[in-house]
Amino acid sequence: MSVLTLADIDHGHVAALLGAYGLQLVHVDDGEPIPGSYWGEPEAGLVGATVFARADTPVHSLLHEAAHLIVLPPEKRALVHTDATDSIAEEDAVCVLQSLLGDAIPGVGAARVFADMDAWGYTFRLGSARAYVEQDATEAWDWLARRGLVDAESKSLVDPAI
Repeated sequence: MSVLTLADIDHGHVAALLGAYGLQLVHVDDGEPIPGSYWGEPEAGLVGATVFARADTPVHSLLHEAAHLIVLPPEKRALVHTDATDSIAEEDAVCVLQSLLGDAIPGVGAARVFADMDAWGYTFRLGSARAYVEQDATEAWDWLARRGLVDAESKSLVDPAI
């Protein structure tokens, strides 16, 4: 199974989801460099409140980078260029959040995000992204809940419009 890319889904759904969090998705033309890409092409890039992606950008990468911006207050987002990570706690929380964002997009889902994270090379002490989120991420869930992004009890996103 190949990694799910932006070309494989309706990127309008992604743009709408990111827009609900005050972010913008900018599509980069095929073969062009992706601004703000920490890992290099085809991985997503960040500049301010904008997530840059090409058709060949893995969806899990786009969601991971977007999650970094979602957890930041707007004044900090404006300062982001390429590297948004503030701490290990934030990185752990972003891994949880990207799976929830995957569930919010038709044709993606958390299971696919987990599989693609594992294929990309994310490593967790329980051996998989799914095991981490479902069994080992209590501190990350709490971190996200304190910021009003998730309901840690129901393991779900809080509506960003609230």
